[in-house]
Amino acid sequence: MALQNELRERVVRVDRLGEVRRVAGIDVGFEDDQRAARAAVALLTFPGLELEAYGIARQPVHFPYVPGLLSFREAPVVLKAFERLRIAPDLILYDGQGIAHPRRFGIASHVGVLLDFPVIGVAKSRLVGEHARLPAAKGRWVPLTDAGETIGAVLRTRAAVKPVYVSVGHRVSLETALRYVLACCTRYRLPETTRWADRLASGQGATQSESGRR
Repeated sequence: MALQNELRERVVRVDRLGEVRRVAGIDVGFEDDQRAARAAVALLTFPGLELEAYGIARQPVHFPYVPGLLSFREAPVVLKAFERLRIAPDLILYDGQGIAHPRRFGIASHVGVLLDFPVIGVAKSRLVGEHARLPAAKGRWVPLTDAGETIGAVLRTRAAVKPVYVSVGHRVSLETALRYVLACCTRYRLPETTRWADRLASGQGATQSESGRR
């Protein structure tokens, strides 16, 4: 927690990204009764959202599951998978929280700071904060707030379907983050980046090689 409080000062909450031609998704799955982690980084073209490359890494898990400290459990294997990616992304959509976190330093922010890449947190569930009622139409969003601070947004990516929780990770403003998350969603609730990363992290859709290009 002390390290999170220290590193959160490095998070850049404004746009510091260039032209986005490639977007990446990151996800982590667990094997061997939670004793091993498998991380996948899926690189997609943008705006076409076609899989171009991926990196996969596996390693033992040395940190227990503790809410709010997910990065200490998952980040080591994520960084190893990122090293195996042969092409660098322009923007990363992480399946987790950015600053929508009790100490404003979730895993999307942690990885963003360590890599110094633009990162957006796109979580499936809320970790902290409150929000008003969200309209059912696709593209609508409401602020997610905590202690009087806007820490993210609750975004409807598909009409009348459960929302996602978007927050600044690093080097991307919330307004820009919302725009890119919507652009990366097609027929489904989750962005294509997340869907591909989840597929690869669970052992689907990849060859035996731990890195690859299509």
